[in-house]
Amino acid sequence: MKNIIQRVQEPTPRFFRKIRNAGLFLTAVSGAVLTAPVALPAVLITAAGYLAIAGAIASAISQTAVHSEGQP
Repeated sequence: MKNIIQRVQEPTPRFFRKIRNAGLFLTAVSGAVLTAPVALPAVLITAAGYLAIAGAIASAISQTAVHSEGQP
């Protein structure tokens, strides 16, 4: 557990920051769709649920990527 906390606090490479931000964007958009005050088709609600999970996982995994010494 200590290793995971340390990895999250270290600098993230630029590529994984882009993935993290895209995942956060997907999660935000799908959250807005899921909490919309209007009736939406079931297919859209289901897709938004899957996008929320995918965005959260992509954000969490990309945050743990660290910049090693040998990389530019």
